[in-house]
Amino acid sequence: MRRWKMGLLAMVLAFSLTACAAENNGEPAADQSISQEAEVTTDEAQESTDAIGDAEETEEAKESTSQETSSAEEEAPVLTETFQSLLGKHGIKAGTCLSDYMITNKTCVNIITTQFNSITFENHLKPDAILDLQESKAKGDIVVKFNATTEKLLKWCKDNGMAMRGHTLVWYSQTPNWIFYEDFDTKKSLVSRDVMLARMDSYINQVFTLLEEKGYLESFYAYDVVNEAWMEDGSKRDCLWLKTIGEDYLWYAFYYADKYAPDYIDLYYNDYNEQFKTETLYNFVQTLKDEEGNYLIDGVGFQAHLYTEDDLNTYFNTVERLGSLGLKVNLTELDVCLGTWQNIKPATEENLKAQGQYYYNLINGLLQRVDEGKVKMDSLTFWGFVDNLSWRKERNPLLYNKFYKPKYAFYGAMQMKEYAGFDE
Repeated sequence: MRRWKMGLLAMVLAFSLTACAAENNGEPAADQSISQEAEVTTDEAQESTDAIGDAEETEEAKESTSQETSSAEEEAPVLTETFQSLLGKHGIKAGTCLSDYMITNKTCVNIITTQFNSITFENHLKPDAILDLQESKAKGDIVVKFNATTEKLLKWCKDNGMAMRGHTLVWYSQTPNWIFYEDFDTKKSLVSRDVMLARMDSYINQVFTLLEEKGYLESFYAYDVVNEAWMEDGSKRDCLWLKTIGEDYLWYAFYYADKYAPDYIDLYYNDYNEQFKTETLYNFVQTLKDEEGNYLIDGVGFQAHLYTEDDLNTYFNTVERLGSLGLKVNLTELDVCLGTWQNIKPATEENLKAQGQYYYNLINGLLQRVDEGKVKMDSLTFWGFVDNLSWRKERNPLLYNKFYKPKYAFYGAMQMKEYAGFDE
């Protein structure tokens, strides 16, 4: 063990030792009909850059850094492994989300390439990022096209040997409304069921075809086919997919994905508040079978947007219940905010320790269930890693603070109990 110095030396050691935003929360939300996913804005990214620059350049910022530092950051162990090596012992990939800003920040790149081996794009494979209105109008059919940023991110992942989770194909949010209308014109009528089914077929086919043509398909091991289709009361979410196609649009989404995706890509249903939708999801996934009774789905994605006061026994019961179906269960967007959904707590030493303990107990419990054969899990994805770039940055949900220094949460996730905020 050794004492870290403040300021620049602290960050240098932190980076060398560690080798170094989205959707809902752990409780039913009053605004549950509103998409919870968010993208890091240019201003937010610049704020993070400024914080790092200040810490490197000014005595004033060094003093600020010191005030931000908890005891977990003042004393730290020499790390002998990373998230990807830790989880790899259990057959699990260690994942994080990725934005275009992150690959331009050397600190982010260092953390990502060292700690993680699985990537989910934060926004750049969502429908509104890959569906082209003008070309669809010109062709008379829905057209999938990757913009320059999506291409850049795909290339970065391939060049860095990252395995990828695709996110997402069919979703009520961040999907352009024009795909549901005659001539792709929202001033006209909604298309018929048959037309929308044909468009869904074409859309899903084009995604996998385009990825293959550009040489990226083999980087993918999983794809979120449908995202957030169910409400906590067990009803289907009202959306234009449901209005145009009908109740079976979910089945068709998986039917087409199963038709066009290669066998090595697992097909997932992904949702938030999973612990409040347990029986709904348990019953739903059993309907996703072909005429011969074979599953069209390979796994269920739990977004795992949790809080430090959420009950872990309830969460583990959901994991085991869905795991009993024999499908894979992956945590796809893990973050743990301080307090509860209704009562967000400040980042005090006590609350940060509670967060470290929660991360430790959550991941420890998951790994135990994997090792016992109660659940099949081959990836665990954090929805980011540094608080300042999180979509919930005001709730301090991630592993590193805004100065890219490990928190108790980091050591908890790493299963280093002595440094995870537990009192002796």
